[in-house]
Amino acid sequence: MNKKDLNLIEKKLLSERERLARELEHLDGSFMRNLKESSGDLSSYAFHMADQGSDEFEREMNTLRSSTEGRLLLETMEALRRLYRGEYGICANCGKKIVRERLLAIPQARLCLACKAGEERAGR
Repeated sequence: MNKKDLNLIEKKLLSERERLARELEHLDGSFMRNLKESSGDLSSYAFHMADQGSDEFEREMNTLRSSTEGRLLLETMEALRRLYRGEYGICANCGKKIVRERLLAIPQARLCLACKAGEERAGR
């Protein structure tokens, strides 16, 4: 990959890192507000079982989204680390170069297409 492509990828990764960090901060705030409300701080309110179920569902969804966003943030940080170390664009499995188009489309990619397809077939 040329210097221009690497600079573009770095900008994409840095932008994605910032977006994910903001999203996680928002989800964390939502989770804490939801937790405070369900802990009894609003005990003077009458809660219906359906309301409690809806609140529980919302907490579960926030937890799932936080987990997903956290994983994406980790992958983004690892891609930046590889970029800064000069290891970017090399498949973590077979050691071959990852094609430019794949890296431009998915800057966090750590596997070439063949290895990723093998990973998905294996069900990982």
